[in-house]
Amino acid sequence: MTGMELIRRRRSVRTFDGNPLRPEDAERILRFAEGIENPYGIAIAWRLLSAKADGLSAPVIVGADTYIAGKVSRVPHAEEAFGFAFEKLVLYAESLGIGTTWIAGTMDRPAFERAMQLGPDEVMPCVSPLGYPAERMSLRETMMRKGVRADSRMGFSELFFDRGFDRPLAEDTPCREALEMVRWAPSAVNKQPWRVVMDGAKAHFYEKKSKGYVDASGWDLQKVDMGIAMCHFAFGAGDRVRLSLADPGLPTPEETSYVATLTVEM
Repeated sequence: MTGMELIRRRRSVRTFDGNPLRPEDAERILRFAEGIENPYGIAIAWRLLSAKADGLSAPVIVGADTYIAGKVSRVPHAEEAFGFAFEKLVLYAESLGIGTTWIAGTMDRPAFERAMQLGPDEVMPCVSPLGYPAERMSLRETMMRKGVRADSRMGFSELFFDRGFDRPLAEDTPCREALEMVRWAPSAVNKQPWRVVMDGAKAHFYEKKSKGYVDASGWDLQKVDMGIAMCHFAFGAGDRVRLSLADPGLPTPEETSYVATLTVEM
């Protein structure tokens, strides 16, 4: 299976078959998580949790007991680093036939944070159930997917640009496969906040901000989505990318801000 096939096959799973996660799969997942690197070099602590043993609940999830969660220090770029790493984990789980879904709000957050032994300067951005998908989605899951148009994405020309936001990128670009992987990345409520300006081998990533995703502390959930998008681009480029935080200073549309640059190294 190609990387694009894996990304297109993967969907958020909220309805599981009720079978416990096999011990060998739990071991593979945790071992993989602990070996994940992100381009910011920010450490993430991972833990497998049990809904029954740890007193956890997530009302949108049916038939799964095991969750994976990560916590990270509140440092600059923690959001992007976490999104990059967690999406790597999600795609690995998909390759094993294990269902996942990103959960940031629809859970008993205090219970999850207690189970993660969250410190005062740490944050647990998201969690995911781990299990085997049921043959049929629940009615609630079906309605949720329809509500956010989960199987659709913005067009190529709406997301990707050539050396500036005034010129859409031609679809025959050498980086097309990597950008298509970005286009199909998951995001909170399917907002797809990423915009990418290509300049040769440089991919400048920008966040198109939506209201309601930054909390009182300044934590920006959509920057987690930006990390997911950068993970997909790196995957499509064979992980031959170098991170830079040097803003190219391009004029930007309203509510759009620079996040990072990934340069494809040949």
